[in-house]
Amino acid sequence: MAALILPTDWIKNWDKSGKNEFLQFFQDLAGKPSSDEFVKDLQTALYELCWHVIQGNLKVDVAAGLLADVMELRDDMPSVLADVFCILDIETGCLEEKHKRDHFTQLVGACLICVPDGMLKERLDPETLESLGLIKQAQQFNQKIVKIKTKLFYKQQKFNLLREENEGYAKLITELGQDLSGNLTSHLVLENIKSLIGCFNLDPNRVLDIILEVYECRWEQDEFFIPLIKSYMCEHQTLCHMLGFKFKFHQEPNGETPSSLYHIAAALLQHNLIALEDLYVHLLPLDSSIVEEHKREILEAKQIARKLTMVVVPSEKTEDKEKEKEKEEEKNEKPPDNQKLGLLEALLRIGDWQHAQSIMDQMPAFYATSHKAIAIALCQLLHLIVEPLYRRAAVPKGAKGGLMTPLRSKQAPRPAERFDDLSRDVFTMLCYLGPHLSHDPILFAKIVRLGKSFMKEFQSESRQDTKDRMDSLLSCFLSIADQVLLPSLSLMECNACMSEELWGFFKLFPYQHRYRLYGQWKNETYGNHPLLVKIKAQTVDRAKYIMKRLTKENVKPSGRQIGKLSHSNPTILFDYILSQIQWYDNLITPVVDSLKYLTSLNYDVLAYCIIEALANPEKEKMKHDDTTISSWLQSLASLCGAVFRKYPIELAGLLQYVTNQLKAGKSFDLLILKEVVQKMAGIEITDEMTVEQLEAMTGGEQLKAEGGYFGQIRNTKKSSQRLKDALLDHELALPLCLLMAQQRNGVVFSEGGEKHLKLVGKLYDQCHDTLVQFGGFLASNLSTEDYIKRVPSVDVLCNQFHTPHDAAFFLSRPMYAHQILSKYDELKKAEKGNRQQQKVHKYIAACEQIMAPVHEAVVSLHLPKVWDDLRPQFYATFWSLTMYDLAVPHNAYDREVNKLKMQIKAIDENTEMPLNKKKKEKERCTALQDKLQEEEKKQLEHVQRVLHRLKLEKDNWLLAKSTKNETITKFLQLCIFPRCVFSAIDAVYCARFVELVHQQKTPNFCTLLCYDRVFSDIIYTVASCTENESRRYGRFLCCMLETVTRWHSDRAVYEKECGNYPGFLTIFRASGFDGGNKADQLDYENFRHVVHKWHYKLTKASVHCLETGEYTHIRNILIVLTKILPWYPKVLNLGQALECRVHKICQEEKEKRPDLYALAMGYSGQLKGRKVHMVPENEFHQKEQPVRSATSGSLQNGPGNTGKPAVTAATASAGKAEEGAVEDSDKSKDKSQAAQKAASKNSTAANKVSSSNGSSTPNSTKGSKEKEDKEKTTKEKKEKKEKNPGSTPEAKAGGKDKQKEEKPTDSKEKTPKADKDKRKDDKKEEKSKIDGKTAEKEWSKERDVSNDSKTKEGSKVEKSAGAGSMKSLVPRSEGVESDREQKRRKLDTHSSPSHSSAVKVSMA
Repeated sequence: MAALILPTDWIKNWDKSGKNEFLQFFQDLAGKPSSDEFVKDLQTALYELCWHVIQGNLKVDVAAGLLADVMELRDDMPSVLADVFCILDIETGCLEEKHKRDHFTQLVGACLICVPDGMLKERLDPETLESLGLIKQAQQFNQKIVKIKTKLFYKQQKFNLLREENEGYAKLITELGQDLSGNLTSHLVLENIKSLIGCFNLDPNRVLDIILEVYECRWEQDEFFIPLIKSYMCEHQTLCHMLGFKFKFHQEPNGETPSSLYHIAAALLQHNLIALEDLYVHLLPLDSSIVEEHKREILEAKQIARKLTMVVVPSEKTEDKEKEKEKEEEKNEKPPDNQKLGLLEALLRIGDWQHAQSIMDQMPAFYATSHKAIAIALCQLLHLIVEPLYRRAAVPKGAKGGLMTPLRSKQAPRPAERFDDLSRDVFTMLCYLGPHLSHDPILFAKIVRLGKSFMKEFQSESRQDTKDRMDSLLSCFLSIADQVLLPSLSLMECNACMSEELWGFFKLFPYQHRYRLYGQWKNETYGNHPLLVKIKAQTVDRAKYIMKRLTKENVKPSGRQIGKLSHSNPTILFDYILSQIQWYDNLITPVVDSLKYLTSLNYDVLAYCIIEALANPEKEKMKHDDTTISSWLQSLASLCGAVFRKYPIELAGLLQYVTNQLKAGKSFDLLILKEVVQKMAGIEITDEMTVEQLEAMTGGEQLKAEGGYFGQIRNTKKSSQRLKDALLDHELALPLCLLMAQQRNGVVFSEGGEKHLKLVGKLYDQCHDTLVQFGGFLASNLSTEDYIKRVPSVDVLCNQFHTPHDAAFFLSRPMYAHQILSKYDELKKAEKGNRQQQKVHKYIAACEQIMAPVHEAVVSLHLPKVWDDLRPQFYATFWSLTMYDLAVPHNAYDREVNKLKMQIKAIDENTEMPLNKKKKEKERCTALQDKLQEEEKKQLEHVQRVLHRLKLEKDNWLLAKSTKNETITKFLQLCIFPRCVFSAIDAVYCARFVELVHQQKTPNFCTLLCYDRVFSDIIYTVASCTENESRRYGRFLCCMLETVTRWHSDRAVYEKECGNYPGFLTIFRASGFDGGNKADQLDYENFRHVVHKWHYKLTKASVHCLETGEYTHIRNILIVLTKILPWYPKVLNLGQALECRVHKICQEEKEKRPDLYALAMGYSGQLKGRKVHMVPENEFHQKEQPVRSATSGSLQNGPGNTGKPAVTAATASAGKAEEGAVEDSDKSKDKSQAAQKAASKNSTAANKVSSSNGSSTPNSTKGSKEKEDKEKTTKEKKEKKEKNPGSTPEAKAGGKDKQKEEKPTDSKEKTPKADKDKRKDDKKEEKSKIDGKTAEKEWSKERDVSNDSKTKEGSKVEKSAGAGSMKSLVPRSEGVESDREQKRRKLDTHSSPSHSSAVKVSMA
């Protein structure tokens, strides 16, 4: 700018033109009107001229002359120049170059004629004035200035103190203190005050101070004093300093600031007469002190919490108490008032939220509201804001409540009229209030009710735009619930009403929102506030106290204490209780009983805490041995079942948790679902059921409930309804079933991994059992519509959802039953007819209509080849029926009815029972009795209809386009084996179904072959079972053996039930009948031979499994053996072989595997108990044919006697029946056991086994063998006269002593015979007997070779053979065949091999 005003060229050419240009420039400036710009330009020009002099560019005298000329241009030029000298004085005083300072001094000295001395004395420093000679000494000059200023500004010139001018101040106080109720206004009073100031010469600031004093005394008169101060005001700072001085006066150690002072300060702040920033600095304590105090409080709270959780020795306790007393005494010394909090309270009381919020923002979070007065003031303000909305939308019916007067101040927050208004101030205020809303339960209830009202409005809103707008309010309410409501509940003292009120609000949220809130409350909220830290520690301490004393005897008082503690802090309490239950499962029952005093909210929190405990990632769900599920998980599962049954807790969260775990491929938590369904629905799944229970389970629902379970579970109607509603409302029923079914099949792969096989089996069983239990619950509780709506068809289940077939049919089965009954009822109503025949026809029509789509659907489940033998109708019928459809458990019904009659009798005899109770109990028992009888009748009718339907269907069940063997294989593979291990009832069903198919005389079904395939080789089936599956498989074998034993026990029963049935048809292929084949029935004695062979096969398989050393093999076979113990072993030597091997297992496993040892010991004990029921082998089946003296010679010597065709056929049948029926299974078994049995087994004797004790070891020498054979022949002839060949072991009640005597002899006699059968090539020296045996060996050998060569083509050959024209498999001449036939007949006079005879079952 200097270059613009004084160019450098002017200075350089000063003498020539510069001086003139400078003068001309100043003259131009002087001609302009006076303004700020003019003065600025003038000052700049003079400053630059003087600066050139100081720099030495212009001489001092030249410049002084020029300035003298310029001074004349304007009157204010000396003042402007003096200002320039003042600036230059300061600048040159700071310079280090002394010559510049000298130039300045010289210039000022030269200009003294232009500028007056007084003006320079005002503006230059005393040192400069001294150097110019204008003053003598700078120091004296300074002192003189101070004195003058003091005299001018501080010396009291007027009488202004109260005691000196008391009349004026007295009149002032009178004026301000007069009655203000009339027409007196602040304007009139102000005029009077002005008059008093003028009249009595009063100090205006002192007057203002007195106005404030009077206002403080009359603080309620805001409407008068605020306008007065506004009108009187001079400066804001003056008023602020006066208030600050008043606050300072009360900041003594024991000083107490009056509330009136806080009030007037707040009022002045609200009306913006002072600024908060100006007043805040006058208040104590400092913000830094407040922060330190807050930190100290948190530390103290944590120390208290630590002490409460520590175990303290008694001596240390007394020391701690003394220290606490000292601290309390220190606290009792009253600190100075917190003036900031006092002002904050006053601001809240008058409704100045903005300034109050500003003060709270300066402090740590919740520090201000942790003081009760502040919290109550803020609550009061909130009351006033929400009052209109609360009255309009949230007041409960019948409630009145007191009306609240709104704040008079216009600056106060506006009241809320709509829910949208809450987001303006209310939510913010509540967030500042935090947990300290607990000081005002009424406001707490109002906020909760407002939330409840909002949620109802939100849920009923249908318009999407409005709902989107309300979403922000919903999130605000959730935040308030998290940050305010729940923490405040923790600080309330056991207020059950508030807990219930809060539940009314929370129950409108989905459980996901609620659980999120509980999680925040439990894991985060308690660490954010010092008070809550203490509360948490106290709650845990109290919970410990209660739990230590909780027993079954004091459930009621302890329950009340738990209830009282849970109203405020349920999360902490339940967390501790659950931790104790995980350690001590005997606490479950008393804890469950003691929870009856909880509120609804507490129950919901308990559900969350249980789920959180289950999902704890730090807890291992397996024990350290990795073979069993952890006990803590089992304890929690038991607690779940008990708690959810007894109390109305929402199940959705728990069920969803289990579903999510299954979705993640984890099946451990199915234990929870299993317990919940068992306790809530009374459906118990166990494979340890007694025969009576199992029988009861085949009846109706009432019989199941009464006699099917171990515990009589009553009153499950409400709890099962709750479980059903939870599943349906959240659409979890089908997903759970499908996930369980999928997880069951995938458990080996997804959860197997490195886990122990025992654990994998347990997980599989748990998955399967829970599926069966859960499916049973759905079937019995869902209505037909609900079930059909949710369960898709079986082909969709299998093909789309990849559900295993057994599980798919298990889920679909109830649906078919429901649909058939519905259709049946519909047809009955449409065409009325009471005749039984009409009803049956309608039932069959209903079945056809419902099952026809099912028959079509199942075709896609298997390859087309399967349906060559089995019809889809048969397959669907098998899978769709249950034991309820096949038989009525009359014994079970009678048993339960008799129990009820006994109960009624006991009630009558009980004299102590009150009459009312007696009457009720009798009515209950009678009603139950009637229900059972009605149910039995209903089931009987149903079974009759089903059996009639099956009778009509049976002819189309089996096509048998391939061999009967293949048909049986498919039947077992696709029907029996998958279902017999599905459940205990299904195991019984499979056995009964096989029997039923036999009894129905189903074409193409070979009963004998079916039973043979089941019993012949059980090793592979047993080895592949889990623990529970082996129990079910054992039960299936038990039922099969029961049927077989019944037929075996009595000839009459056999003849009646099997004699003329196609299932026992056989073909004997003898050569004495023109080379043709003749179909015939298997006779009774040969059937007994076959049964003995089955028993031997079972023994052989059992011993093999026990000898493997494999854990699964041994465990499973012991379980199976225990299950079939009632019917096996029946033969003494087989029982002894088993007993010996089991005894060895007991010795080997005692230290290694205790669970196997326990199983073996259990079975061993039971086996010994059954020994009395065992019989020698010769009593179990007839080991030799009856002696026929009249025809024996001709049979031995003749070419073949055709006069006794019946006897010969029977004998031939006995020689053929057994082998053909079981040759396939024997061959497969021989292959699997070849390594172990090669030394003792001949390759051509596949069907011949040891008859003495299961051992195949031959005797030492051939000579001793021949000798014993002769002795045996002689002895047997004698015994045959004494024995009745048709008698049975079951019929011999009185011959036990004789049996015992004969037992050793039998054993000895059997041994050479067994060896003789195995060493056929060694018998060449004997005469007719040896010739006969040799012939038989040759025939058997040829037959075996034939069978081996034709096994694969057997189906074709047998199919082409037709009804009775099958050709011999080995071509031979008629003469040779006749010779062999004669030799075979000779064998009839000798004892037949114990179980080497074989029957070729007809495949035609």
